[in-house]
Amino acid sequence: MKVESWLFLGGLFFFTPVGIVYGIMVEWKEPVGFLALFMLAAMSCMVGWYLLVTSRRVGPRPEDRVDGEIHENAGAIGLFAPWSWQPMLLGTGAAIGFAGLALGWWVLYIGVGVTIIGLVGWVYEYSRGDHAH
Repeated sequence: MKVESWLFLGGLFFFTPVGIVYGIMVEWKEPVGFLALFMLAAMSCMVGWYLLVTSRRVGPRPEDRVDGEIHENAGAIGLFAPWSWQPMLLGTGAAIGFAGLALGWWVLYIGVGVTIIGLVGWVYEYSRGDHAH
């Protein structure tokens, strides 16, 4: 994961100067562009830092090693929720919420409500029903 982590950490050194140059070119009068680039640099740094810490904790993966074999990566990779409708409900709520920013605040409140229902359903998905632990 070191390649991925350094790729994302490199975004800090790319997007920060681009944000500064953009700010200079618009004479710091249009705040959305350069602030978005600075936030992109910060988010890229957060993802890179997480991947770097995870790579140190997990160790080298088979695809990171020169002598890695394909069969070493076989087997269960993670835990996936079968038949889960909650991500679709979350996405719908987020879409309604973002549409509410353009259409009106009352639509945003509907989107927040749908998003909360989807989030609570996803968190408690393994606490009830067929897949309860």
